[in-house]
Amino acid sequence: MVNTKAALRVGGAKAYGPAAVVTRRATDKLREGHLWVYRSDIVELVPALDGAAIDGGSIITVVDQRGIPLGSATYSDTSEITLRIVSPEVGLTRAVYLEDVKERLGVALALRREVSPECFAGSGTTGLRLCFSEGDGLPGIVADKYGSLVVVQLLTQSTAQDDVRAAVVEALRASFSDESLVIVERPDPKVRELEKLGLPPAEALYRADPGSAGFASVFELNGLKFNFDAGSGQKTGAFLDQRLNYAAAARYARGEALDVCTYQGGFALHMAQVCKSVTGVDASRGALEVAERNRALNPGLVAEVDWIEADAFELLREMEASGSEYDTIVLDPPAFAKSRRAAEGALRGYKELNLRALKMVRDGGTLITCSCSHHVPLVDFMGVVRSAAIDAGRRVQVLETRGAAPDHPSVVTLPETDYLKCVVLRVG
Repeated sequence: MVNTKAALRVGGAKAYGPAAVVTRRATDKLREGHLWVYRSDIVELVPALDGAAIDGGSIITVVDQRGIPLGSATYSDTSEITLRIVSPEVGLTRAVYLEDVKERLGVALALRREVSPECFAGSGTTGLRLCFSEGDGLPGIVADKYGSLVVVQLLTQSTAQDDVRAAVVEALRASFSDESLVIVERPDPKVRELEKLGLPPAEALYRADPGSAGFASVFELNGLKFNFDAGSGQKTGAFLDQRLNYAAAARYARGEALDVCTYQGGFALHMAQVCKSVTGVDASRGALEVAERNRALNPGLVAEVDWIEADAFELLREMEASGSEYDTIVLDPPAFAKSRRAAEGALRGYKELNLRALKMVRDGGTLITCSCSHHVPLVDFMGVVRSAAIDAGRRVQVLETRGAAPDHPSVVTLPETDYLKCVVLRVG
C-alpha cells in the first residue's frame, strides 16, 4: 500500500531541491524563531530530483511534515545539531549563501563600531569579538580581534570550507586598513571531533605585511595589556565576553581579593589596580604562566599579586576550614554543564563554590559570581546563590546582574546565545 501522507511530504520537499523533513516539535520551535534542529527531530532526508546524496556541509531546505518550507539550513551529518537555519528563503544556493556571509559579516562589523566604539580608538581596548555565530546570523563563524591579529573559527561542516574562508577574509579586509593586520584560522578541538573536520590551513589566511611572522600579539582590555598567542590557550584566547565585567570588578573590589578560576588573570589584574593584594587560583599551570606574563606587562598595578595552582573546590574547602577571609571574591569557573543532562550536577558545583565563598567574604565585602553554562539559566543560577546564602547564614544584596559585553549579542529567540551570567553581591 502507498503511504499517501509520506508521498505528499516527499513530493513537496523535492520541489525545493535537497531537503530535510522535521518533526512537529522542531517545526513549532523554528516558527518561534529558534535556529537549530537536532538529529532526533529529523523525520526524513529527501534528495534532489537527480537523486544525489546529501553530503555533510550542504545547504538544504527545511520543510514540515506537510511539505511546507521553513527556510534554508546548513546540514551536518555528524553533529547532534544537524540543521542550522541560515535564511528564511528556500532553495538557497551556495553562491547566494556566500554573498550573505560577506554582507552579514559587514553588518556585524558595523554593529561593533556602533556599540563598542572604544575598541576602534586604537588604545585602551583593542580586543573584541567581531562575529558571534548565530548572534550575528552567521552560524558556525566566530571571529575575534586581538590588536592587529584576527582569529577566525569555522565551526561547522558548511563553514569550514575554502569558499567561506575566502568570503570571511574578503569582508574583514574591507573593514580594516591596518597595515599589520594578520588573519589566522584556529580550530576548536572538540568541535573538530564532533563535526569530523580536517585541520585548517597552517599558514595565515591573510597578512597585510607578507614579511611578518608569528601568531602572537599584545592587546588591551580597559587600559590593561594582555598577551595572546593563537597557538595556545582555550577558546580563541582571552575571555572577551567578560571585558565589561572585569571593569565592573575593578569598581567594586577592595582590600584583599581572591580570583577563583582566574585563567590568564582577567579579573585578578583588573582588581590589582585598586586592591591591597590579589590571589589568582587556577588548575592550569600554563594559564597561570600566561597570567604572570600579563602581570609583568602592567607594572603600574598597586596590589601584590600571587598565583596558586590548585583545584578550586579542594582549595576553597581548605581555605574555609582554616578561617581564611577576603574583602572581595570572584568566582568564574568554566562551563560545568556542557549538556542539558549535566545541568543538575552543574548546579551542585555552583552551590558548593558559592557556599564556600560566602563563608569567606568579610562583612560588607563583595562576591562576584559567574556562570557561562547556557544550560543553566539565570533563574536557576540565582536559585543556587540564594540557597548558598541561606546555608551560609549571610545577608546578601544583589547590586548588579550582568551579562556578556555587547560585542557578544544574543538572539532573543535562541536562548543558547544568552549564556553568560555575572552577579555582583554585597555580603553582610
